[in-house]
Amino acid sequence: MKIGIDKLGFYAPHLYLDMTKLADSRNVDPDKFTIGIGQDKMAVPPMTQDAVTLAANAALEIVDETDKEAIDFVIFGTETGVDSSKSAAVYVHELLGLNPYARAIEVKQACYGATAGIQMAKGHIMMNPDSKVLVLGSDIARYGLNTSGEATQGAGAVALLISADPHIMALEDQSVYFTSDIMDFWRPVYSDKAFADGKLSNEQYIAFFSNVWEQYKAKTGMELNDFAAMCYHLPYTKMGYKALKTILDDGTDDVQERLLANYKQSTEYNRDVGNIYTGSLYLSLLSLLEQTDDLKAGDRIGMYSYGSGAVGEFFTGLLQPGYQEHLYVEQHHRLFSSRTEITVPEYETIFEETLPTDGSTVELDIDRDPADICLTGMADDKRQYVNKLK
Repeated sequence: MKIGIDKLGFYAPHLYLDMTKLADSRNVDPDKFTIGIGQDKMAVPPMTQDAVTLAANAALEIVDETDKEAIDFVIFGTETGVDSSKSAAVYVHELLGLNPYARAIEVKQACYGATAGIQMAKGHIMMNPDSKVLVLGSDIARYGLNTSGEATQGAGAVALLISADPHIMALEDQSVYFTSDIMDFWRPVYSDKAFADGKLSNEQYIAFFSNVWEQYKAKTGMELNDFAAMCYHLPYTKMGYKALKTILDDGTDDVQERLLANYKQSTEYNRDVGNIYTGSLYLSLLSLLEQTDDLKAGDRIGMYSYGSGAVGEFFTGLLQPGYQEHLYVEQHHRLFSSRTEITVPEYETIFEETLPTDGSTVELDIDRDPADICLTGMADDKRQYVNKLK
Protein backbone atom coordinates (compact mmCIF):
# COMPACT_ATOMS: atom_id res chain seq x y z
CA MET A 1 0.00 0.00 0.00
CA LYS A 2 1.31 3.43 -0.96
CA ILE A 3 1.15 6.05 1.78
CA GLY A 4 2.24 9.63 1.45
CA ILE A 5 1.40 13.26 0.73
CA ASP A 6 -1.99 13.64 -0.90
CA LYS A 7 -2.25 17.43 -0.57
CA LEU A 8 0.19 20.14 0.49
CA GLY A 9 -0.86 23.61 1.65
CA PHE A 10 0.96 26.69 2.89
CA TYR A 11 0.21 30.00 4.58
CA ALA A 12 2.31 33.01 5.59
CA PRO A 13 1.28 36.31 7.20
CA HIS A 14 0.37 39.19 4.87
CA LEU A 15 3.22 41.37 6.16
CA TYR A 16 6.91 41.14 5.28
CA LEU A 17 10.17 43.00 5.84
CA ASP A 18 12.78 43.54 3.11
CA MET A 19 16.08 42.11 4.33
CA THR A 20 18.19 44.77 2.62
CA LYS A 21 16.36 47.44 4.60
CA LEU A 22 16.85 45.49 7.83
CA ALA A 23 20.55 45.25 7.01
CA ASP A 24 20.80 48.99 6.36
CA SER A 25 19.10 49.75 9.67
CA ARG A 26 21.50 47.45 11.51
CA ASN A 27 24.59 48.87 9.74
CA VAL A 28 25.25 45.52 8.08
CA ASP A 29 26.27 44.91 4.47
CA PRO A 30 23.03 43.73 2.78
CA ASP A 31 25.00 41.00 1.00
CA LYS A 32 25.49 39.35 4.37
CA PHE A 33 21.74 38.69 4.49
CA THR A 34 20.83 38.25 0.82
CA ILE A 35 23.93 36.26 -0.20
CA GLY A 36 25.64 35.19 3.03
CA ILE A 37 22.57 33.49 4.53
CA GLY A 38 20.41 33.62 1.42
CA GLN A 39 17.33 35.53 2.58
CA ASP A 40 15.44 38.28 0.72
CA LYS A 41 12.31 38.80 2.84
CA MET A 42 11.09 37.96 6.33
CA ALA A 43 7.42 37.19 6.99
CA VAL A 44 6.18 39.21 9.98
CA PRO A 45 3.11 38.00 11.90
CA PRO A 46 0.69 40.63 13.23
CA MET A 47 -0.86 40.14 16.66
CA THR A 48 -3.87 38.53 14.97
CA GLN A 49 -1.77 35.56 13.81
CA ASP A 50 -0.17 32.87 15.96
CA ALA A 51 0.91 29.25 15.40
CA VAL A 52 -2.72 28.08 15.57
CA THR A 53 -4.12 30.51 13.01
CA LEU A 54 -1.19 30.09 10.63
CA ALA A 55 -1.71 26.32 10.61
CA ALA A 56 -5.48 26.60 10.30
CA ASN A 57 -5.16 28.96 7.33
CA ALA A 58 -2.69 26.60 5.63
CA ALA A 59 -5.06 23.66 6.13
CA LEU A 60 -8.13 25.62 5.07
CA GLU A 61 -6.64 25.86 1.60
CA ILE A 62 -6.48 22.09 1.03
CA VAL A 63 -9.15 20.41 3.17
CA ASP A 64 -12.51 19.85 1.45
CA GLU A 65 -15.75 18.43 2.86
CA THR A 66 -14.80 14.84 2.02
CA ASP A 67 -11.45 15.28 3.77
CA LYS A 68 -13.14 16.72 6.86
CA GLU A 69 -15.07 13.47 7.32
CA ALA A 70 -12.10 11.20 6.58
CA ILE A 71 -9.53 12.96 8.80
CA ASP A 72 -9.43 11.11 12.12
CA PHE A 73 -6.03 12.26 13.34
CA VAL A 74 -4.60 15.79 13.56
CA ILE A 75 -0.91 16.05 14.44
CA PHE A 76 0.44 19.54 15.08
CA GLY A 77 4.23 19.93 15.05
CA THR A 78 5.40 23.18 16.64
CA GLU A 79 7.90 24.70 19.02
CA THR A 80 5.89 27.90 19.44
CA GLY A 81 2.67 26.43 20.74
CA VAL A 82 0.18 28.64 22.56
CA ASP A 83 -0.63 26.50 25.59
CA SER A 84 1.44 24.24 27.84
CA SER A 85 -1.46 21.80 28.26
CA LYS A 86 -4.02 22.00 25.45
CA SER A 87 -2.70 20.99 22.04
CA ALA A 88 -2.80 23.46 19.18
CA ALA A 89 -4.33 20.63 17.12
CA VAL A 90 -7.57 20.82 19.11
CA TYR A 91 -8.02 24.49 18.21
CA VAL A 92 -7.41 23.76 14.51
CA HIS A 93 -9.75 20.77 14.62
CA GLU A 94 -12.58 23.07 15.76
CA LEU A 95 -11.74 25.98 13.45
CA LEU A 96 -11.84 23.67 10.41
CA GLY A 97 -14.97 21.80 11.49
CA LEU A 98 -13.38 18.34 11.28
CA ASN A 99 -14.93 14.99 12.09
CA PRO A 100 -15.32 14.92 15.92
CA TYR A 101 -14.30 11.25 16.07
CA ALA A 102 -10.63 12.07 15.71
CA ARG A 103 -7.40 12.24 17.69
CA ALA A 104 -5.72 15.63 18.03
CA ILE A 105 -2.23 16.04 19.51
CA GLU A 106 0.78 18.36 19.52
CA VAL A 107 4.34 17.08 19.11
CA LYS A 108 7.56 18.91 19.90
CA GLN A 109 11.18 18.42 18.98
CA ALA A 110 12.37 21.74 17.64
CA CYS A 111 12.14 21.79 13.82
CA TYR A 112 11.70 18.01 13.57
CA GLY A 113 8.10 17.99 14.89
CA ALA A 114 6.25 17.85 11.55
CA THR A 115 8.48 15.01 10.32
CA ALA A 116 7.69 13.04 13.47
CA GLY A 117 4.02 13.70 12.71
CA ILE A 118 4.34 12.34 9.18
CA GLN A 119 5.98 9.15 10.40
CA MET A 120 3.24 8.71 13.01
CA ALA A 121 0.64 9.31 10.30
CA LYS A 122 2.11 6.55 8.13
CA GLY A 123 1.73 4.04 10.94
CA HIS A 124 -1.85 5.13 11.61
CA ILE A 125 -2.86 4.77 7.96
CA MET A 126 -1.25 1.34 7.69
CA MET A 127 -3.71 0.20 10.37
CA ASN A 128 -6.58 2.37 9.08
CA PRO A 129 -6.25 2.54 5.27
CA ASP A 130 -9.44 4.54 4.72
CA SER A 131 -8.51 7.33 7.12
CA LYS A 132 -6.59 10.51 6.45
CA VAL A 133 -4.21 12.36 8.77
CA LEU A 134 -3.72 16.11 8.82
CA VAL A 135 -0.13 16.96 9.74
CA LEU A 136 0.67 20.59 10.52
CA GLY A 137 4.00 22.37 10.89
CA SER A 138 3.54 25.91 12.16
CA ASP A 139 5.89 28.30 13.92
CA ILE A 140 6.97 31.86 14.53
CA ALA A 141 10.75 32.17 14.76
CA ARG A 142 11.80 34.83 17.28
CA TYR A 143 15.35 35.65 18.38
CA GLY A 144 14.96 39.28 19.36
CA LEU A 145 15.69 42.69 17.90
CA ASN A 146 19.34 43.44 17.15
CA THR A 147 20.40 39.87 17.91
CA SER A 148 22.67 37.63 15.85
CA GLY A 149 19.70 35.48 14.90
CA GLU A 150 17.38 38.33 13.93
CA ALA A 151 17.96 37.85 10.20
CA THR A 152 16.84 34.21 10.42
CA GLN A 153 13.39 34.93 11.82
CA GLY A 154 10.14 34.23 9.97
CA ALA A 155 6.60 32.93 10.32
CA GLY A 156 4.37 30.52 8.45
CA ALA A 157 2.82 27.09 8.31
CA VAL A 158 2.47 24.05 6.09
CA ALA A 159 -0.39 21.56 6.08
CA LEU A 160 0.06 18.04 4.74
CA LEU A 161 -2.79 15.62 4.13
CA ILE A 162 -1.36 12.12 4.52
CA SER A 163 -3.32 9.23 3.02
CA ALA A 164 -3.18 5.94 1.17
CA ASP A 165 -2.82 6.20 -2.62
CA PRO A 166 -1.52 9.78 -2.40
CA HIS A 167 -1.70 12.14 -5.37
CA ILE A 168 1.60 14.00 -4.82
CA MET A 169 4.25 11.82 -3.23
CA ALA A 170 4.48 8.24 -1.96
CA LEU A 171 6.84 8.02 1.01
CA GLU A 172 9.29 5.14 0.89
CA ASP A 173 9.69 2.86 3.90
CA GLN A 174 13.45 3.10 4.38
CA SER A 175 14.71 6.02 6.45
CA VAL A 176 17.52 6.74 8.89
CA TYR A 177 17.14 8.80 12.07
CA PHE A 178 19.60 9.87 14.73
CA THR A 179 19.41 11.55 18.15
CA SER A 180 22.06 13.20 20.33
CA ASP A 181 21.75 15.58 23.30
CA ILE A 182 23.23 18.83 21.99
CA MET A 183 22.63 22.38 23.23
CA ASP A 184 22.79 24.12 19.88
CA PHE A 185 19.37 25.76 20.15
CA TRP A 186 16.77 25.92 22.92
CA ARG A 187 13.98 28.03 24.40
CA PRO A 188 13.34 27.80 28.17
CA VAL A 189 9.69 27.85 29.24
CA TYR A 190 10.16 31.34 30.71
CA SER A 191 11.28 32.89 27.42
CA ASP A 192 9.36 33.87 24.28
CA LYS A 193 12.63 34.09 22.36
CA ALA A 194 15.00 31.31 21.37
CA PHE A 195 18.66 30.95 22.35
CA ALA A 196 21.17 29.52 19.93
CA ASP A 197 24.82 28.63 19.55
CA GLY A 198 24.94 29.41 15.85
CA LYS A 199 28.37 27.96 15.11
CA LEU A 200 27.60 24.70 16.93
CA SER A 201 24.19 24.43 15.29
CA ASN A 202 25.68 24.79 11.80
CA GLU A 203 28.31 22.17 12.60
CA GLN A 204 25.80 19.71 13.99
CA TYR A 205 23.34 20.22 11.14
CA ILE A 206 26.01 19.12 8.67
CA ALA A 207 27.39 16.38 10.95
CA PHE A 208 23.93 14.88 11.41
CA PHE A 209 23.31 15.01 7.68
CA SER A 210 26.60 13.24 6.95
CA ASN A 211 25.72 10.58 9.53
CA VAL A 212 22.21 9.78 8.31
CA TRP A 213 23.19 10.02 4.63
CA GLU A 214 26.01 7.51 5.01
CA GLN A 215 23.77 5.20 7.04
CA TYR A 216 21.02 5.53 4.44
CA LYS A 217 23.36 4.52 1.62
CA ALA A 218 24.60 1.53 3.62
CA LYS A 219 21.03 0.50 4.48
CA THR A 220 19.54 0.83 1.00
CA GLY A 221 22.43 0.53 -1.45
CA MET A 222 21.34 3.77 -3.12
CA GLU A 223 23.67 6.49 -4.33
CA LEU A 224 23.39 10.16 -5.22
CA ASN A 225 22.59 9.25 -8.84
CA ASP A 226 19.29 7.74 -7.66
CA PHE A 227 17.92 11.16 -6.68
CA ALA A 228 16.26 13.81 -8.82
CA ALA A 229 16.46 16.40 -6.03
CA MET A 230 17.32 16.93 -2.38
CA CYS A 231 15.25 19.06 -0.02
CA TYR A 232 16.53 20.32 3.31
CA HIS A 233 15.29 21.89 6.50
CA LEU A 234 16.14 25.54 5.89
CA PRO A 235 16.65 27.79 8.92
CA TYR A 236 18.12 29.97 6.17
CA THR A 237 18.57 28.94 2.55
CA LYS A 238 22.37 28.85 2.52
CA MET A 239 22.34 26.16 5.25
CA GLY A 240 21.00 23.39 3.03
CA TYR A 241 23.48 24.33 0.32
CA LYS A 242 26.35 23.81 2.75
CA ALA A 243 25.10 20.30 3.47
CA LEU A 244 24.47 19.46 -0.18
CA LYS A 245 28.00 20.53 -1.13
CA THR A 246 29.45 17.85 1.17
CA ILE A 247 28.06 15.03 -1.01
CA LEU A 248 28.04 16.51 -4.54
CA ASP A 249 31.35 14.88 -5.48
CA ASP A 250 29.61 11.50 -5.17
CA GLY A 251 27.62 12.24 -8.34
CA THR A 252 28.44 12.67 -12.03
CA ASP A 253 28.65 16.15 -13.55
CA ASP A 254 25.08 15.81 -14.85
CA VAL A 255 23.80 14.74 -11.42
CA GLN A 256 25.60 17.62 -9.71
CA GLU A 257 24.14 20.10 -12.17
CA ARG A 258 20.62 18.70 -11.70
CA LEU A 259 20.78 18.67 -7.92
CA LEU A 260 22.15 22.22 -7.71
CA ALA A 261 19.49 23.54 -10.10
CA ASN A 262 16.70 21.83 -8.21
CA TYR A 263 18.12 22.95 -4.88
CA LYS A 264 17.92 26.57 -6.03
CA GLN A 265 14.27 26.09 -6.99
CA SER A 266 13.56 24.48 -3.62
CA THR A 267 14.71 27.61 -1.79
CA GLU A 268 12.65 30.24 -3.61
CA TYR A 269 9.70 30.26 -1.20
CA ASN A 270 11.91 30.05 1.87
CA ARG A 271 13.95 33.05 0.69
CA ASP A 272 10.77 35.15 0.81
CA VAL A 273 9.38 33.81 4.10
CA GLY A 274 12.29 33.11 6.43
CA ASN A 275 12.58 30.40 9.04
CA ILE A 276 9.33 28.63 9.91
CA TYR A 277 10.95 25.91 12.02
CA THR A 278 8.80 22.74 11.74
CA GLY A 279 7.47 23.69 8.31
CA SER A 280 10.73 24.74 6.68
CA LEU A 281 11.58 21.40 5.03
CA TYR A 282 8.09 21.09 3.59
CA LEU A 283 8.03 24.67 2.35
CA SER A 284 11.24 23.76 0.53
CA LEU A 285 9.55 20.69 -0.96
CA LEU A 286 6.56 22.80 -2.01
CA SER A 287 8.84 25.38 -3.63
CA LEU A 288 10.61 22.63 -5.56
CA LEU A 289 7.39 21.06 -6.83
CA GLU A 290 5.79 24.37 -7.80
CA GLN A 291 8.86 26.04 -9.31
CA THR A 292 10.41 23.16 -11.29
CA ASP A 293 9.18 21.87 -14.66
CA ASP A 294 11.76 19.11 -15.10
CA LEU A 295 10.49 16.67 -12.47
CA LYS A 296 8.34 13.71 -13.44
CA ALA A 297 6.42 10.80 -11.96
CA GLY A 298 8.74 8.26 -10.35
CA ASP A 299 11.44 10.78 -9.52
CA ARG A 300 12.92 10.21 -6.07
CA ILE A 301 13.21 13.22 -3.75
CA GLY A 302 15.54 13.04 -0.75
CA MET A 303 14.50 14.94 2.37
CA TYR A 304 16.67 15.90 5.32
CA SER A 305 14.89 16.92 8.51
CA TYR A 306 16.83 18.42 11.42
CA GLY A 307 15.54 19.58 14.78
CA SER A 308 18.10 21.16 17.08
CA GLY A 309 18.75 19.55 20.39
CA ALA A 310 18.99 17.30 18.30
CA VAL A 311 17.17 14.82 16.04
CA GLY A 312 17.91 14.28 12.36
CA GLU A 313 16.29 12.07 9.75
CA PHE A 314 16.82 11.32 6.06
CA PHE A 315 13.89 9.85 4.17
CA THR A 316 12.61 9.74 0.61
CA GLY A 317 9.52 9.97 -1.54
CA LEU A 318 8.51 9.14 -5.12
CA LEU A 319 6.54 11.65 -7.16
CA GLN A 320 3.20 10.31 -8.37
CA PRO A 321 1.65 10.50 -11.87
CA GLY A 322 -0.07 13.84 -12.44
CA TYR A 323 1.17 15.28 -9.14
CA GLN A 324 1.27 18.76 -10.71
CA GLU A 325 -2.53 18.79 -10.99
CA HIS A 326 -2.85 18.54 -7.21
CA LEU A 327 -0.71 21.54 -6.31
CA TYR A 328 -2.06 24.99 -5.41
CA VAL A 329 0.37 27.02 -7.47
CA GLU A 330 -1.96 29.92 -8.33
CA GLN A 331 -3.12 30.34 -4.74
CA HIS A 332 0.46 30.46 -3.48
CA HIS A 333 1.51 32.95 -6.14
CA ARG A 334 -1.45 35.13 -5.11
CA LEU A 335 -0.45 34.84 -1.46
CA PHE A 336 3.07 36.07 -2.19
CA SER A 337 2.01 38.85 -4.56
CA SER A 338 -0.65 40.22 -2.20
CA ARG A 339 1.63 40.71 0.79
CA THR A 340 2.38 44.17 2.16
CA GLU A 341 5.88 45.45 2.86
CA ILE A 342 6.40 47.14 6.21
CA THR A 343 9.19 49.43 7.41
CA VAL A 344 11.80 48.49 9.98
CA PRO A 345 10.18 50.71 12.66
CA GLU A 346 6.79 49.09 11.93
CA TYR A 347 8.36 45.63 12.21
CA GLU A 348 9.98 46.58 15.53
CA THR A 349 6.67 47.83 16.91
CA ILE A 350 4.88 44.63 15.88
CA PHE A 351 7.66 42.50 17.32
CA GLU A 352 7.36 44.13 20.75
CA GLU A 353 3.56 43.77 20.94
CA THR A 354 2.42 41.00 23.29
CA LEU A 355 -0.79 39.55 24.62
CA PRO A 356 -1.62 40.21 28.28
CA THR A 357 -0.30 37.75 30.85
CA ASP A 358 -2.37 38.96 33.79
CA GLY A 359 -5.75 37.59 32.74
CA SER A 360 -7.02 40.91 31.40
CA THR A 361 -9.25 41.08 28.34
CA VAL A 362 -8.07 42.40 25.00
CA GLU A 363 -9.81 42.67 21.64
CA LEU A 364 -7.70 42.74 18.49
CA ASP A 365 -8.58 44.50 15.25
CA ILE A 366 -8.92 41.74 12.67
CA ASP A 367 -10.28 43.99 9.91
CA ARG A 368 -6.75 44.76 8.74
CA ASP A 369 -5.84 41.06 8.58
CA PRO A 370 -6.99 39.46 5.28
CA ALA A 371 -6.65 35.92 6.66
CA ASP A 372 -9.81 33.85 6.95
CA ILE A 373 -8.83 32.61 10.40
CA CYS A 374 -7.57 35.05 13.03
CA LEU A 375 -6.85 35.49 16.71
CA THR A 376 -9.41 38.02 17.94
CA GLY A 377 -8.05 38.55 21.44
CA MET A 378 -8.07 37.13 24.96
CA ALA A 379 -10.69 36.84 27.69
CA ASP A 380 -10.50 34.97 31.00
CA ASP A 381 -6.97 33.76 30.12
CA LYS A 382 -8.33 32.11 26.96
CA ARG A 383 -7.33 32.86 23.40
CA GLN A 384 -10.26 33.76 21.17
CA TYR A 385 -10.27 32.63 17.54
CA VAL A 386 -12.60 33.16 14.61
CA ASN A 387 -13.10 31.56 11.21
CA LYS A 388 -14.56 34.40 9.13
CA LEU A 389 -16.04 31.88 6.68
CA LYS A 390 -18.31 30.30 9.30
